[in-house]
Amino acid sequence: MTFRGYGGLALAGESWGPEDGPLAVFLHGGGQTRHSWKESGAALAKAGLRAVLLDARGHGESEWAADGDYGREAMTSDLLGILAELGRPAILVGASMGGLTGLLATARPGSELIAGLVLVDVVPRPEHRGVERVLGFLGAHREGFATLDEAADAVAGYLPHRERPRSTEGLRRNLRLREDGRWYWHWDPAMLLGRGEDIEQHTEALEAAARALTMPVLLVRGRLSDVVSEQGVADFRRLVPHLEYVEIGGAAHTAASDVNDEFSDAVVDFVRAHA
Repeated sequence: MTFRGYGGLALAGESWGPEDGPLAVFLHGGGQTRHSWKESGAALAKAGLRAVLLDARGHGESEWAADGDYGREAMTSDLLGILAELGRPAILVGASMGGLTGLLATARPGSELIAGLVLVDVVPRPEHRGVERVLGFLGAHREGFATLDEAADAVAGYLPHRERPRSTEGLRRNLRLREDGRWYWHWDPAMLLGRGEDIEQHTEALEAAARALTMPVLLVRGRLSDVVSEQGVADFRRLVPHLEYVEIGGAAHTAASDVNDEFSDAVVDFVRAHA
């Protein structure tokens, strides 16, 4: 399925589950694609729910922005346009970059279609060291990889809490083989420009959006996360007193894919309760 985002950009997505099931829209993190939610999409479909998984602008099968606009305004406009196309209330499930997009969207016109919000290991005031580590990994390897095994080694170094997969086939969804014979991440490197300062610039807007939330909100944190600390959770809870909270042991910033069964169960329960 294809949607039209801000400025007419073509945005790719796919759906799981019955068309009339309670709707959840999934927004991945920076440098990921909609395929990071594949197991969660299957879990929602099995539970009779409807899941729409999106590729953000400049990621996966979505178009790259010719003007390099990957700012929060463009991404929230993309999201609100997609919700208008879907035409019915949805619960947003957003990881990292996607979570910040969803949170900011709740403060924009058109947000009446947002029925609830699931933030996956992201809060308005994340830990700087963790954010820098994520951005450092995303900004590395711009020269690509000679083989999929080389890419798998790089991912294993970035995610030491995970066992390195024996097969590299899953990486084909996030990498593309170019004419020079090397494998490159399937997202626009321009997405990183200014991203380090971006969260700082938007902290006030993020906290204002959080403070105004009246819809159901669930925060899912990986216990091993270096991006969301216990203090970050406590600060967020003060902004959102009705916050529901789930902590997943053995998971880090990539909580949704680290321990997917536990994560998917939490999302299914939340959507069933609030959609």
